[in-house]
Amino acid sequence: MAAPRSGAKRRPLAKRLDGSRRSFASAVYNSRVAQPDLKLVEECIGTGAIESGDARFANVQYRVSRFQGMTESGLPIPGLHRTEGSVDVSAIPESAALVGSSLTLRLEDGRALILTLAEPGGRVLSVGHGPRRCLCC
Repeated sequence: MAAPRSGAKRRPLAKRLDGSRRSFASAVYNSRVAQPDLKLVEECIGTGAIESGDARFANVQYRVSRFQGMTESGLPIPGLHRTEGSVDVSAIPESAALVGSSLTLRLEDGRALILTLAEPGGRVLSVGHGPRRCLCC
């Protein structure tokens, strides 16, 4: 590896929040890389059913919103989505024990959404990671 010439200019390093440094070019590139926008593509409100294992709870009020990852050109990014909302868990005995588990929400129109109960109050969430985040799909 050649030693730098004495008259060569060194690029400044950008300081990270944790105190470490990275090259200025890397900092500029990363600040300009566009993060995909999540666009609201659907909102569902109604009465459905929740299924958890063998248990089924009917007449559950729900409100869920589905967001889709979009590129700058407006095309959807496959697999990059987020579904969030709330369900009325007051009719479900021991709903606190279901926090963190996967539930199937059957919508009024017959579709089924697999969601995770995030809070005992009924907040639900499902996140799609996109095509380049892991090797599972």
